[in-house]
Amino acid sequence: MTKQDAGFATRAIHNFYDPLQNEGALTPPIHLTSTFAFETAESGGRRFAGEEAGYIYSRISNPTLDILEKRMADLEGGEAAIATASGMGAITSVLWSFLQPGDELIVDKTLYGCTFAFMRHGLSRFGIDVSYVDLTDPANLVEAISQKTKIVYFETPANPNMRLIDIAKIADIAKPFEARVVVDNTYATPYLTRPIELGADIVVHSATKYLGGHGDVVAGLAIGSQEDMEVTRLVGMKDMTGAVMAPFNAMLVMRGLKTLSLRMDRHCENAHAIAQMLAHSPAVQSVYYPGLETDPHHELAKKQMANFGGMIAFELVGGYEAGITLMNKLKMIHRAVSLGDAETLIQHPASMTHSTYTPEEREAHGISEGLVRLSVGLEDIEDIRADLEQAMSGL
Repeated sequence: MTKQDAGFATRAIHNFYDPLQNEGALTPPIHLTSTFAFETAESGGRRFAGEEAGYIYSRISNPTLDILEKRMADLEGGEAAIATASGMGAITSVLWSFLQPGDELIVDKTLYGCTFAFMRHGLSRFGIDVSYVDLTDPANLVEAISQKTKIVYFETPANPNMRLIDIAKIADIAKPFEARVVVDNTYATPYLTRPIELGADIVVHSATKYLGGHGDVVAGLAIGSQEDMEVTRLVGMKDMTGAVMAPFNAMLVMRGLKTLSLRMDRHCENAHAIAQMLAHSPAVQSVYYPGLETDPHHELAKKQMANFGGMIAFELVGGYEAGITLMNKLKMIHRAVSLGDAETLIQHPASMTHSTYTPEEREAHGISEGLVRLSVGLEDIEDIRADLEQAMSGL
């Protein structure tokens, strides 16, 4: 079965695995092995030389991971993928593969806190120039990009403030400079946005979030061309980070992919209803959700997203203290820093995920002290709404 003759959900469930070739096992077997035997010494030599297909060692490849990688490459519209131990494993494996001292990396001014920390305190220590640019206006990239620029990196929607970036326009600007465009697609998933089809070179995911979907696995994925993923596998992952995904975790992510389309439909439906409720709350100053017509990125979202996602950011009138008070009054909604789970999760970036920023850095990167991030779950919408309303009363 190929992507030409089946829909998204069907491919996510069936592609690249035949139960009848695996003793009838409906679910792909988990290959819990660190190493693989060779039929002959010559065969082993050919595999190490890249002259013969086959498995060598599970830090490089594994049959269980192979199915997941092929499915994700297909769903994202890429040629190949690598599965990694975490989202940060995917990001660092990609960037270490294609950057060297003297290169420039252009990133959007809003990034997930750990990504920011890696670039600010990791890459910059090794002679790589990291430039922060507001990529919501592509004209800013036109001014900033140069022959030194090797990668343009961004999230869309961005964590945590929901800024959207026009993938196609950024890719058009970067292409003449031969700079790779790397997009973190964790928030949208390939069900809503496929950056490679819009011109991006590489997509990265924290598969911990929507792809896994159940809060029981930490995993990452990178998708791109066959050539780029081969370099990322053999340089960034195998040698630089060692951030290989465990076969059991690959099984959990594949389980999540089977229900991704169903879950995303419900996440989107619930989030849209909650965003509308928040927009009418006197305790809320601003709501950032691309599904609202008042959102500055609404038109772009309609162009590059199939739906508007399950993430909401909103600014409380009372600022930092109101954010703390709100979270501490919640009864059903969990205070937790992940997202994309069945449970509705809430967090306060200034005191949690983006506490690695200084207050001045948070302000410069569009993360205010009263910003709250909400990952809207799969519960009954009335229960989510009721918990938020009681927690916001009196703010």
